[in-house]
Amino acid sequence: MKNISLLIALLIASVAFSQTGGLNSYALLGLTYNARSAGLAGNFITAKDYDINLGVANPSLLNSQMHQAISVSQAIYAGRINYGMFSYGHQIKEKHMIAGHVRYVAYGKMTRTDKNGVEMGTFSPFEYILGVGYGYQINPLFSVGANVNIIGSHLEVYNSYGMSVDLSATFLNKSETFLATALFKNVGFQFNKYGTKRAPLPADFQLGVSYRLKHAPFRFSIVYHHVNKWDLSYNDPTAQPTVDMLTGDTVPVKKAKFFEKLGQHFSYQIEILATKNIHFRAGFDYYTRQAMKLESKPGIAGFTFGLGLHFRKISFDYGFAFYSKAGFNNMITLSSNLGAFRK
Repeated sequence: MKNISLLIALLIASVAFSQTGGLNSYALLGLTYNARSAGLAGNFITAKDYDINLGVANPSLLNSQMHQAISVSQAIYAGRINYGMFSYGHQIKEKHMIAGHVRYVAYGKMTRTDKNGVEMGTFSPFEYILGVGYGYQINPLFSVGANVNIIGSHLEVYNSYGMSVDLSATFLNKSETFLATALFKNVGFQFNKYGTKRAPLPADFQLGVSYRLKHAPFRFSIVYHHVNKWDLSYNDPTAQPTVDMLTGDTVPVKKAKFFEKLGQHFSYQIEILATKNIHFRAGFDYYTRQAMKLESKPGIAGFTFGLGLHFRKISFDYGFAFYSKAGFNNMITLSSNLGAFRK
């Protein structure tokens, strides 16, 4: 018991001192790797069904419906960046599930130059995550899970390796209409660093709830992310106070206040289960909107949309995330269950 308490204390301490916004190593840990989540604001961890990708994102969601489930996801991203995920789930015995996955990011071919701009060939940077997850159903209401991830990063001549873990717990009521979950995500360290100093991983403590209406095809979800870091707002270190030309008063640099900071922690999601085979999705993340929008034309930055088509042996999911007028992301996922082909 003492060892378990010490482990929990260390994990909480690691989460509490994490950072966001360019101060972390392994930024690929923060990407969304499946189309369903991409269409639901990128932090979708609040549904327990057959989708193996949810079990990868939140291991306490692993369950027997994911036995022999297989899935391939691919982003259609701006420029030459290529990233995606392969995942597989397997029930080892009653109440015990495991899942394996590979996440990858390839940045395309780049030109190597010296300090004078003279070309010296090309290189192809890439990064990957190899993960194994375990889920255990404690009783009909509660489940727990954990992921262990090995991370590799190869950026020209710079190489780094690290490890992270995800720990989670989920409650699902008897009618399967209400779900609550807690997830410690990306808690870990670098084995070796790029330069002279190790950088922390982008640890994220998330709390989520969802409710599915009994007599209507709607599931509503809300996720409070980055519980471990209160202020997610960006303050420009070069910004200076200005002077009002009419009054001569000094106008201080605008900074986020309490409700602005609070709002940046929430993601909102809705799934419309129109039929057994057709699902519509939409989501909104205020932090993404504030971080990515163009000040002059914010548009629908931070909003996401998705579609799920589910057939007898295969499922197709599509997610669209709008970042700003300058860019957006498309993701597709193909999923199936190997057991369906054997019947």
